[in-house]
Amino acid sequence: MPELRKDPVSDRWVVISSERGRRPSDFGAVSVAEEGAGVKFCPFCEGNETKTPPEITAWRKPGTTANTPGWDVRIIPNKFPALIIEGEVNRTGIGFFDMMSGIGAHEVIVETPRHNLAIPDMEDSHVEKILWAYKQRLLDLEKDPRFRYILVFKNYGIAAGASLSHPHSQLIATPITPRYVKLELANSRAYFLEKERCIFCDIIRQELGAGVRLVYENEYFVVIAPFASRFPFEVWLLPRRHEHGFQIMPDEERLLLARCLKDILKRLKKTLNDPPYNFVLHTAPNPVPRPGKPDYWGTVQYDFHWHIEIIPRLTKMAGFEWGSGLYINPTSPEEAAKYLREVEI
Repeated sequence: MPELRKDPVSDRWVVISSERGRRPSDFGAVSVAEEGAGVKFCPFCEGNETKTPPEITAWRKPGTTANTPGWDVRIIPNKFPALIIEGEVNRTGIGFFDMMSGIGAHEVIVETPRHNLAIPDMEDSHVEKILWAYKQRLLDLEKDPRFRYILVFKNYGIAAGASLSHPHSQLIATPITPRYVKLELANSRAYFLEKERCIFCDIIRQELGAGVRLVYENEYFVVIAPFASRFPFEVWLLPRRHEHGFQIMPDEERLLLARCLKDILKRLKKTLNDPPYNFVLHTAPNPVPRPGKPDYWGTVQYDFHWHIEIIPRLTKMAGFEWGSGLYINPTSPEEAAKYLREVEI
């Protein structure tokens, strides 16, 4: 029987339609490996460094210089940025409507010199270097008082919005806190003010105890299928101990995070035939003071908990979803977690 479930973090309702239940083999998604076949030129491949904007930073082999071969992970400005980094944030209005200048940063993290090496097939140590790149850019960009939030994300496959098949992720720094992140922040704060506990920590404790939506765990991290999953096989990766910002994660935990991220992406690949997916890193907003609001996100270190949301692109939103804001998920999170736990990797 279908159920309506409420996500306690965002206050979003989701329809879990068990009567439309679908197994992994029912989705029939084209694998991303098949999409990328036949690519003749790629600006992200090693040796093509002059075909991209000059690199911002990179994890390089000793003795190599910027914008030449010899890198393991390379960060560059996006050639076609959604927001531009030059200028000031000017807030204006046209009558009833608010607007501001399109100031921000848009960068690409090229994850490997090898065109067809995806995260599930990398060495753990190389995945750790990608996570190092995320941390370095978050720490650097959060110093800019123009930026309120930095979103790290990955589009894998055409259906997930990737325009190039070479393994890469991106980040966009914005002069506002995005609406969905703001909902998470506000609801997390309200929960903390009422109960003096982090809502994410409570979720982790419950899911570890119940086990039915738990996919993977190690000493520092867990992966769960969220109770009110919006999409089939949606999973969240969270640190077990309370940590509000990805960028403050101790370096010694990064290798275990790399293993955790690699493990869940490999499980999704094996279970769903290398599906397109998005992942997004939700971390604390930049600690930028706001005029007249000295306590703006002032409790975030106590009430928020960074996490990575991974969303396979197996279904499409249609009229009901767009018109209502409700999602219809044909695979229950309990079934999805069971498939992902039991797949051999």
